[in-house]
This record gives sequence, structure tokens and C-alpha cells, in this order.
Amino acid sequence: MTPQEYITNALRTQPEGYLFTATGDVTPRIEHAVYGIVSEAGECMDALKKSKMHGRALDKVNLMEEAGDIMWYLALLADELGVSFEQIWEKNIAKLSLRYPEKFSDELSKNRDVIAERAILEQ
Repeated sequence: MTPQEYITNALRTQPEGYLFTATGDVTPRIEHAVYGIVSEAGECMDALKKSKMHGRALDKVNLMEEAGDIMWYLALLADELGVSFEQIWEKNIAKLSLRYPEKFSDELSKNRDVIAERAILEQ
């Protein structure tokens, strides 16, 4: 499955409408996507908590499910923003290449050129 095929298939299950309207530039689809990403990330954290704090085996199947749910919300967000996953990936890698020319370092993470990074993202 290609990234665009994923987005198309994921959006097949999106709601027909929303009970709330846009607030400025924040459309209901953007709001839905961001709420969902944060909620599903919380479920990933809960899986880690159960493993670390309660001594349970890490439920990797559940983590994969939650990652899929996050991908669904990312598909919704990408579609609403009018961008592809590939565009998001390319911008992210370009930004990271500027920030970390070789490898991650704590020093580089603290001293970033946010103006140059923003310029990459706006291209």
C-alpha cells in the first residue's frame, strides 16, 4: 500500500460531519486530528506505564494498534492540510539534516537555527 492509498482508505471511515464549527483557521478536521493524535499517544504512554510501573510484559500488539490509530489521525490531518505523507517526511528530514548534520547531540538540540528551520518548512 502506498502512503496515498493509506490516506484514501483511512479517510473512508472519517465522520460525515462535526457537531462544532471552525474557530478561525482551526477546522473541525484539524481539531479532530490533533485531539486524536494526543489521545492515542496517551494510550501508548499507558502501555509503557503498565510495563514499567506494574511489571507487565510490554504489549507490542497494542502499541502497534495505537500507532495505527495515530496514523489514521495523521492521515486526516495531512488531507485537511492538503499535503501528502511524502511531503511531510521530506520537510521533516530536511529540517533534521539542518539541525543535526551528523547525529543527534544535546548541544545541537539546544542551539537550533529556528529561522532556517522554518524557512525549510515553508519551501
